[in-house]
Formats: sequence, C-alpha cells, structure tokens
Amino acid sequence: MTTASRTRAAVAKIDPIWERIRAEAEEIARNEPLLGSLVHAVVLHHDSLEGALSYRISQKLESPEMPALLLREIADEVLARDEGVREAVRADILAVYERDPACHRHVQPLLFFKGYLALQAYRIAAHLWRAGRRDMAYHLQMRTSEQFGVDIHPGARIGKGIMIDHAHSIVIGETAVVGDDCSMLHSVTLGGTGKEDGDRHPKVGRGVLIGAGAKVLGNIRIGDCSRIAAGSVVLKDVPPCKTVAGVPAQVIGDAGCEQPARSMNQQV
Repeated sequence: MTTASRTRAAVAKIDPIWERIRAEAEEIARNEPLLGSLVHAVVLHHDSLEGALSYRISQKLESPEMPALLLREIADEVLARDEGVREAVRADILAVYERDPACHRHVQPLLFFKGYLALQAYRIAAHLWRAGRRDMAYHLQMRTSEQFGVDIHPGARIGKGIMIDHAHSIVIGETAVVGDDCSMLHSVTLGGTGKEDGDRHPKVGRGVLIGAGAKVLGNIRIGDCSRIAAGSVVLKDVPPCKTVAGVPAQVIGDAGCEQPARSMNQQV
C-alpha cells in the first residue's frame, strides 16, 4: 500500500465529514439515477475525502499536455504529505456549508461548486510552490484559471475556512495573504497597483467579508473581522471591525457584527 493509500485509509476511519459526504452521495444516487455514475466516480469509489478530491481535481484540470493520471499522482502526494492542506480541505467544506444559503449538503462543494474546487487546486499548487516545483505550480494555476475562472497565484498565502461564493473572475496575486475564516464573492481582486516587484499585494486579516466586485489593491492591510462593500476600490489600510465602501473606499461605520465573514450580511 502506498503512503497516499495508507493516509486515506486512516483518515476515512475517523472522518465524520467524509462519512456524511458518502451518505449524501448515496442519497443522490438513489433519488437521481442519471447522476449515479457521477457520484460513484467522484465519491463512492473512494475511501477518503482526499482520494475523492484528488480524482475530482485531476478530472477537471486534465489536458493533452497533462493527463488526469499524472495530475492525480501529484495531488495524492501533496494530500498525503501536507496535514495543513488536509485540514483546510475540510474547513473549507464547512465554511461553504455554513455560509452559503445555496449549499444544503456537505457533498455539494465537492460535486458542483467551482469556488471550492478552485481553492483546493490552489492549495495543491501552493504546496508545490513551497517545495520548489514552481513550473508545475504555474501549470496548475493556469489550468485552474482556464477551467474555473479563478486565478490564484501559488505564491499567495491563504488560510483555512475560506468561502468563495460563485467564484467567477477571482484574482489573488503572488504576495497576497488571506487569513482564516474569510469570505469573498465573485469578481474580487486582491492585486497590485502597477509594475512594482516584491511585496505588493494586500494582507487580509481573519474573518473578513469581501463583497462582489471589490478591488483591494497594493501592499495594504485589511484588519480582522472587517467588511468591504460590493464594488469598493480599497487603496489604503482598513482598521479591524470596520466597514468600508466606495471608490475609493472610506470607513463608513463598524462591521456590524463580530464575525462578518460568517454572517454574510452585505448590507451597509
């Protein structure tokens, strides 16, 4: 048995999230037989969430240049080696389930939500980036952008418990940092302000809510548990627990609650 197989088997015995996903997949197969082959291929043929995720990502990102079998071997290796990635895989599922009103089952992110899948593909690429396999990391970034419309540089540092809703046209730059338990909606950019090199992207604290279409630009700091209104252009630091809105964004009040990323209240 390979290292990856041993890890998957051990995790499967003590993983309530995976057991719930399997039960939900079995229910889908019963209630919607036309999706039976899908849920068997993605979920029920595997003995762990790691195995299912590795299969799903490799099938989505395969190309003539990089077949699914090779991608799956890469993903299996990363998931077997990196406990932090395994923790984030589960924390991200819980974040989607708890915060997205369109998510009613734990299996949905794995089967249907491109924001979740793109984020996990980033996590594999980021591991490769840190391990010095930067060309392979760039390849995964490119394929993730092509397939999911989500462009996250593998050098970015993103915490766990992240929810990216809808996930169309997300851009996160190389030196960006996103803390744990953040939520963002479609068309968010964490970018630079020009051609400068070095540390040039935003540092987003934990528990931050970033609304649809918001642009956060430059090496600025977004304080913990703050809230960025939809369509805002943020060019300077944001204090913790505040709401900013406008172009350019200005502080317009408190965040409105202790955990804006969890409440998902976007009214300002």
